[in-house]
Amino acid sequence: MSSLLELLAPAKNADFGIEAITHGADAVYIGGPAFGARANAGNGIADIERLAAHARRFHAKVFVTLNTILRDDELEEARRLAWQFYEAGADALIVQDMGLLELDLPPIQLHASTQTDIRTPEKARFLQDVGFSQIVLARELTLQEIAKIDEGLRVGADGTPATLEFFVHGALCVAYSGQCYISHAHTGRSANRGECSQACRLPYTLEDEAGRIVAHDKHLLSMKDNDQSANLRALIEAGIRSFKIEGRLKDLSYVKNITAHYRTLLDEFLNASPGYRRASSGRCSYTFTPRPEKTFNRGATDYFVNERKPDIGAFDTPKFSGELIGEVSRIGPDWFEAETSAPLHNGDGLSYYDSHRELVGLRVNRADGARLFPNEMPDDLAVGTELYRNRDQEFERALEKKSAERRIGLHLQLSETPDGFALTLTDEDGITASAALPHAHEVSKNADRALAGLRENLGKLGSTIFAAKEISLDLSQPWFLPASAVNGLRRDAIAALEAARAAACERLPRRIAVGCPQSGIPATQGGAAPTYPENELSYLANVLNSAARAFYAKHGVSVIAEAYETDSEKGEVSLMITRHCLRYSYNLCPKEVKGLRPDPMTLVNGKEKLTLRFDCKKCEMHVIGKLKKGRQISITPVAH
Repeated sequence: MSSLLELLAPAKNADFGIEAITHGADAVYIGGPAFGARANAGNGIADIERLAAHARRFHAKVFVTLNTILRDDELEEARRLAWQFYEAGADALIVQDMGLLELDLPPIQLHASTQTDIRTPEKARFLQDVGFSQIVLARELTLQEIAKIDEGLRVGADGTPATLEFFVHGALCVAYSGQCYISHAHTGRSANRGECSQACRLPYTLEDEAGRIVAHDKHLLSMKDNDQSANLRALIEAGIRSFKIEGRLKDLSYVKNITAHYRTLLDEFLNASPGYRRASSGRCSYTFTPRPEKTFNRGATDYFVNERKPDIGAFDTPKFSGELIGEVSRIGPDWFEAETSAPLHNGDGLSYYDSHRELVGLRVNRADGARLFPNEMPDDLAVGTELYRNRDQEFERALEKKSAERRIGLHLQLSETPDGFALTLTDEDGITASAALPHAHEVSKNADRALAGLRENLGKLGSTIFAAKEISLDLSQPWFLPASAVNGLRRDAIAALEAARAAACERLPRRIAVGCPQSGIPATQGGAAPTYPENELSYLANVLNSAARAFYAKHGVSVIAEAYETDSEKGEVSLMITRHCLRYSYNLCPKEVKGLRPDPMTLVNGKEKLTLRFDCKKCEMHVIGKLKKGRQISITPVAH
C-alpha cells in the first residue's frame, strides 16, 4: 500500500495553482479551455504549461479536468485537448465520460472524477481494472465504507492498487455527484456539463403528505461545508492517500488559507509517522496562521465520515455569515456600538440576521474603538442583534501579500580538486548535481574568517527554491576564495541541480487495463474485458455519446439508457438522489421514531413543487420532478 500522502488543491487559473503549490499542495487540479465541470473556470494550454513547469520544480503534479459528459460531435475536440494537455506537461486527466476511454488518448494517467459516483467496492474495482490510476470517492461515504473499497482494490489485485482520493474541505453538493438533474430539468443547464444553476441553494417550504408545513422558507437542500480537519488520521487508516480541497471558483485567499491549513495538519501527521511520506518536495513557511473559519464557508460538518449526524444542513442561509463576534449595544444616527470578542478594523465585513431571518451585510468604513461607522446605516439594526464578521480585513491583507515560501532542503559540499574546487549539492530527495570551478589554491591569511566566508556565501540561496540544511567543507586547509567566485560556483551548481530534478521528474505511466496484452494481468472473464457491476444502465449512468455506449457494451452491459440530458425521460424521475434526509433532519425518521411511515413530502419554491420520496432501506432521499416546459434545450440525443 502506498505510503505517499498527497494534498490536492484547486486552481482557478495558473497563478492560483502556483500559489497553491507555494502554500504546500502536492498536486493541483485545473480546468482547460473546455469540458471541465466548472464552465467558468477554463484556462488556455499555455497557462497549463506554465503551471506544469512550476510544479515540476517541486515534483508536484498537475491534473486537468476533462470531466463533463460529451456529445458525439465533441469527442474529437476532447481527444485533441487530451493530447494538448499531455504535451503541455499535465500529469493526469480527471474523467467522467467513459467514452473517452474508447479514444486514442495520450499515455497519461486517468483519474475517475467524483462525477462517476463511486460508492461501492465493485464499481471502484471496475474503474481500477479498466485503467484508472486514481479514483475520487463519493463525499457521502463513511470510514467503514471507504475501508471496504480500499480492501476491494487490494485483495487479489496484481500490481499497485489505484489511489483513493477524498474531498476533505469545501462546498458539498447535496446530491451524489453526477446524480443531480434539477438544473437541467428546470433551466436546461446541466450539472454534468459544468453549468449547474445551484437549485440546492434556493429557499423551500417543506410540507408533509397532508399539506402541513414542517419548515417554512428554509434552504433545505443546502449543506454546510465539508471540513475533515479532525479526521485525517482516520481517513489515512481507512485507505485515503489523496486529500482534495474543493474550490476551483473560490478566491485566492481561500486557496492560500485552506491549503496552508491542511499542509500544516498533514505535516504534523507525517512528522509523527515515519512510515509515510509527502508526495512532493520542499517545506513551507508562512507569514500568517492558517484559519479556515476566516474564509468563505457555510459552517462546518464532517458529513457522513463518522456516520449520520444531525445538523449537517446550512438551512438558514447559503451565504457566508462568518464568525460570531458580538452584539449591538447602542445605536446612533450614522453609527452603532458593539460589544465584541475581538477588536474590529476599518474595512471589516459584518453580517447579521434581520427581522425576516435573512442574512444581510455591511462594511465598516471606520472603527473607532467600539463605535462603528458603516458604509450605509441599516434601518433594521437593533440593540442585542448578534453580529458576525465575514471579512477580517487584517487577515485578508496578510494574504494579499507574499504569504508563504517553499524550500527544498540541501546538503552542500565544497571540496578541492587538482585544478580548483567543486561544489556538490544533494537535495532532500537524494538528487545530486555538481559544478566545478578552476581556481588557484590560495592560502588564506585568516583561516577562521575564510571558512566563515565560504559558509556564508555558499548558503546564500534566498532567490532559489532551496534552503541550506548542511554545509560541508572538504578542504585540506582554509583556502581563500573571493565571494564572486563562490557565488558563481553556487549558481552553476544550483542550475545543474534544477536540471537534474527536472530529468528525475518523470510522469507516471497510464495504467494498463486488466485483460490488455500489455498488462500481463489476466482478464476477469476468460480473456474478456472486466465486467461492469450491472448489466442494465438507466439515465443515471449519464451515457451521452456512442463511444460511451460502446464502452459499456464491451464491458457486459446489455441495456443502456440515454443520459437525462437528451430529454428522453419525459415524465417524473429522480432529479436528485441524496443521503441527506429531511425526515431525519426534522425528527420524522421512521427508523428513529416508532409509528411513523416514510410517506412522501413536498418541497415548494414559489410555483415550483418537488416531491420527496424516501428509500429507508438505503437511507436515501429522492427529489422527484420532470422537465420544465419552455426551458432552452441544448443537448442532442446520443447516437445508437
